[in-house]
Amino acid sequence: MNSAPEDSRLTFDQCWDLLAAAVVGRLAIVVDGHPEIFPVNFVTERRSIVFRTASGTKYWETARESAAAFEIDGYDADSQEAWSVMARGTTAVVDSDTEQAAADALGLEPWEPGEKSHYVRLSPQVLTGRRFRVAAPHIWSTRLEDQRRASFE
Repeated sequence: MNSAPEDSRLTFDQCWDLLAAAVVGRLAIVVDGHPEIFPVNFVTERRSIVFRTASGTKYWETARESAAAFEIDGYDADSQEAWSVMARGTTAVVDSDTEQAAADALGLEPWEPGEKSHYVRLSPQVLTGRRFRVAAPHIWSTRLEDQRRASFE
């Protein structure tokens, strides 16, 4: 009898360690009644996620102190394990010069050209993650870009 592969739940601290080591994640917010996902570079500061943005949809929706989700994931070819971390919480604009400077000191620097003068903090109320061993790729039919191939070639 085949059973589903086991995954390993990550602890709260393991989730924060993975977040702290990552630089890009996906922010999910509701815009005009529909979910939208935005890639953002970020830092973790005081057990929260901080990113910079320009004026626009992302800023105006997150400035409402609304519900948001944030996700990162990764794959380690050496261990053949993948992982995922998901945070749910609320967003708030960071107006304090001191708090903005603290985020900048951690290397928060926009990747995209242009003015990114607004700082936003996502404060998670829920933080979960899991790590799992990935299935071996079928070398002859798996896309060449699939990261799992590196483990077997």
